[in-house]
Amino acid sequence: MKTGIVFEGGAFRTVFSCGVMDSFLDENIMSDYIIGVSAGAAYGTSYAAKQRGRDLSIIMKYSHDKRYMGFRNLINPKNRSYYGLDFAYNSVPNELVPFDYEEYSRFKGEFKVVVTNVLTGNPEYLPLDVNDNKFKLLQATCALPLLFPFIYINDIPYLDGGLSDSIPYEKAFEDGCDKVVVVLTRQPGYKKITSRSTKRITYLYRKYPELVKDLLLRAKRYNASLDRLLELENEGKVIVIRPTITDGFGRLEKDFEKIQALYDDGIKKGIDISNEVKNFFNQ
Repeated sequence: MKTGIVFEGGAFRTVFSCGVMDSFLDENIMSDYIIGVSAGAAYGTSYAAKQRGRDLSIIMKYSHDKRYMGFRNLINPKNRSYYGLDFAYNSVPNELVPFDYEEYSRFKGEFKVVVTNVLTGNPEYLPLDVNDNKFKLLQATCALPLLFPFIYINDIPYLDGGLSDSIPYEKAFEDGCDKVVVVLTRQPGYKKITSRSTKRITYLYRKYPELVKDLLLRAKRYNASLDRLLELENEGKVIVIRPTITDGFGRLEKDFEKIQALYDDGIKKGIDISNEVKNFFNQ
């Protein structure tokens, strides 16, 4: 029996997932396989390393810090990202809020990160290398169009994994998982729409036609993936955990009360469903 947990991305909305992760740590729930997208992957590393509360601490301490995020970083020719890449992916995990590499190395399961290959438009599912202390792979999976430059790994340009596979539960099954829990970051009934700015964004990436296709088809693919997930949930093949409400919560939310409330919602949802998850994983 192989168990898996899938973490959707969603920038700071993923603080809900942090609450679920922390409640699972309290309940000694750990899967054999973890796959995450964007912030779901970035925050999922703390779950695999059993560092309860680490990600909430980072958000609360540094979300208002210009070294961590802000337009000053975006216009810096040495950075060209809304996030301060060296600060967020080097100073924070290696100095300020240390990532426990040793504990992560003891994680006996698989940890995969979804990234989008800019040249092919396809998702790639890469293992997180514990020796990559600048978290290049996590930079790539979080690399939102416009807000990040391409992140190069082995000379291949990558962007956010959510552009090509936002909720990679099918990959979890493909990799041999028998039981899968999916943690979403949108409220029940949510449907993605193609924003007005998408066409303008695609023009900027017109040299990369497969990436443009991802951008234009993202909403359709996302909604189809959600519909199939609901079918699997109704068939008892997956457990899906969703926040109560995310309306009014910004992708880069600055209101600490809203952030804490969404985290607390994740804690509550995780605790409430913990026995069901344990039984599901042990069936």
